[in-house]
Amino acid sequence: MEPVTWRKARLSNDQGGACVELAGLPEGVAVRDSKDPQGPRLMVSREAFRTFAASLKK
Repeated sequence: MEPVTWRKARLSNDQGGACVELAGLPEGVAVRDSKDPQGPRLMVSREAFRTFAASLKK
């Protein structure tokens, strides 16, 4: 199994605010709270994530 590379969202910070990390995986995009890296993760399809991200930009 290859290690997963998590990337912190650009608007996340170390001040205790919204800290979201993303990982691109073959089966989709994983999302987690960077303050709780061993906690729950959300897995969505790439298409669903693109739709979600586009809706945030509006």
